[in-house]
Formats: sequence, C-alpha cells, structure tokens
Amino acid sequence: MLFDKVKVFIVHLDDTSAGANPVFSGGQVVAGSVLLELAGPARVGALRLRARGRAHVHWTESRSSGSSTAYTQSYSERVDVLSHHATLLASDTGETTTLSAGRHEFPFSFQLPPTLVTSFEGKHGSVRYCVKATLHRPWVPARRARKVFTVIEPVDINTPALLAAQAGAREKVARSWYSNRRGLVSLSAKIDRKGYTPGEVIPVFAEIDNSSTRPVLPRAVVVQTQTFMARGARKQKHAVVASLMGEPVGPGRRALWQGRALRIPPVGPSILHCRVLHVDYALKVCVDIPGTSKLLLELPLVIGTVPLHPFGSRSSSVGSRTSFLLDWGLGALPEQPEAPPDYSEVVADGVAAVGQSPFPPPQESDMSLEGPFFTYIQEFRYRPPPLYSEEDPNPPSEAMRPRCMTC
Repeated sequence: MLFDKVKVFIVHLDDTSAGANPVFSGGQVVAGSVLLELAGPARVGALRLRARGRAHVHWTESRSSGSSTAYTQSYSERVDVLSHHATLLASDTGETTTLSAGRHEFPFSFQLPPTLVTSFEGKHGSVRYCVKATLHRPWVPARRARKVFTVIEPVDINTPALLAAQAGAREKVARSWYSNRRGLVSLSAKIDRKGYTPGEVIPVFAEIDNSSTRPVLPRAVVVQTQTFMARGARKQKHAVVASLMGEPVGPGRRALWQGRALRIPPVGPSILHCRVLHVDYALKVCVDIPGTSKLLLELPLVIGTVPLHPFGSRSSSVGSRTSFLLDWGLGALPEQPEAPPDYSEVVADGVAAVGQSPFPPPQESDMSLEGPFFTYIQEFRYRPPPLYSEEDPNPPSEAMRPRCMTC
C-alpha cells in the first residue's frame, strides 16, 4: 500500500536540541524543514505547512433555576494570535508529483509577528504554538506531523513604571474577647520597585503597630492570579508561590521589617495583554488578628523576563531604595541587595512548593505551576556588577594620605 511507503514524516525546527521545545520571541524568524522518507516511489498531491498560535479558555459552572432544576453553563473563548500558511510542494497544473524512494527535505521559514502572548498552560486555559505539516496523497488519508514551540514575550522591568517604589498602609480596630476594650492594629509596607524577575529577592519593609490586647502575627506572600475571560464572564484561580512568616507582635508592641527577604521562585512571567486570559502577581502583607478578620495590604508586582540592567537602571533603583529607607527612618541599607542569580541555578533548585504557605490556601490553590515557560528565561546568564558605593572600602592610612602643600 502507498500508506506503508512513508517511513518518516516529521517537522524539524533549526537550533533545536534533542527533546527540547525551541523558544522564540515576537519578531524572530522561525526556520526549519519537513523531513519525508519513503520506502519506495510515491505520488504526492501537495505538502502544506501551517503555523498557529492560539489562546483558548474553557470552564463550566453549575447553576440552579429552582428547587428541582439544575443545569451546567459552559464558557469558552479562543483567540488566534498567530496564523501562517505555506505550500511546500504542489504542481501548478494540479496533478500529482511522483517522489523517488529515499529521504526528501523541504525547508521553510517565516517571521513571527512583533508582539505575541507568552506560552501558558493552566487549568482553565492555555496559549499554545505549533507548526503543522500535512501531506496530501491520492486515495489515502492525509498524513500530518506537528512540532510544538514556545514563545516568551519579553517583559522588561527597566521602565520607570516598574522601577517605581510600591507602598501602602492599612489599619483595623480589634475588640477584646473579655471586655469592650478596643485597640488599633496598623500595618504599613513598602518595596523598592514593582518589577522583578524569577530568582530575585524582594526586600520587604514593613511596620506593624499593635495597640490591641492580643498578639498578632504578620506574614507576607507572593500570589499568582490567573484570570480567564469568556462571553462577559470571568473565572479566577489563585496560588501562593512564595511566603514569609514573621514573629508574633505582642500587645502594645511595634515591629519593623527592615528588608525581610522574600525570594521569587522560577514562575512564568506576567501576561497582561491577552484578550481572554491574564496572569498577574501581587505581594500581600497580612496581619492575623485572633477573633477577627485579617488585616491585608496588597502591593502589585510584575514578573518580567529582562532583569535590571547592570548600570543605569540599577543605580536609579538603589537610589530610590535608599531614599525611601531614609524616609522611614531606617538610616542605611540594612543588608546588601543581591544580584539576580543565574537562571540555571534557580531551575536546578526546583519550583518552590505551592502548598507550604502559612496562609490558609484560597479555594482554588491546586494550580500547577509547571509549564513550558519556566525553562526559557535566558537573560540570567550575565550577573550585574556589585552595587556602586561612594565609600572607599579600603581607605588609605594616615601615613599614606597626601598632605596639603600650603598647610
């Protein structure tokens, strides 16, 4: 049979290591070839290629319209973010082409649009990219081959909006268990910028003032929120990706966090410009108050793929951090900020456990944080230089200090 004559039919992309999906960004050229190996001569009608990228969301909700009537409402939406078609082999007259036995290679290349959406896999939606080849032959079913690739859309945190400090304050009145006595619990927190990359440490500065009669417990977490949108409805899924627990603050006491370190694990970047799904991050600083609801302060975060530049942006970030430390009366930098680590070191440590948060998990905290985008953030190959300091770490001795000739 002719079907048996096709021994190998695959799509190969250039610069692809064995077993790994290739990674691209918007505007880059995707090049490769379709490999066809035949056991004998075969007639071929056409060989066509299609590249597709699609964002798709889907979920269902159970609803009730009365005591005895229940139904399931389905929500679904899809958006094509990439569509490319090409014909690699076809006769101008519409007749079939006879290919000889052996190996045949059909090269192709195309350019991606300048702006795309980062590859994503979630419980209620996904963003997937692939190249598909279809071999049409007379009197037999079409043969198809597919190659998946990953897109990482760059998110550069070296912008004024993402380098700006984030701060906020909240307060809450707590009532005593055994009397009508009330006390005020206040919380203020600040971070030096809005944008971070995986592997970096967020220095959390906070002040907790407990004027109540009960001890309170401060905590901080980084929360990922996936938002799926279809037909005017929304579905959200939350997961804690990093957490930090402080020490209890007794009645009438005040506590300061002078740059408590909260490291960002290897998570996917923020997705902010897709019509059907978003991936957002936030730093939530919380104070648990016994006998009443928690005091919560939320600071927005953007997880990017391009870390701080070694020079200008880093200097401005350090300067802004010093200024708000002085505003808070903390005097000087409490600890030396660290440069982003090599991404290979971050990945080697594994993805941080989502279920180890000290907070009670949200209703839908079973989100898998694994996906194709965790492995391909490449800018961590170069570590920035150490922080600039106007203080000489090795000052000259008195004997070596130059003397003024006029004194």
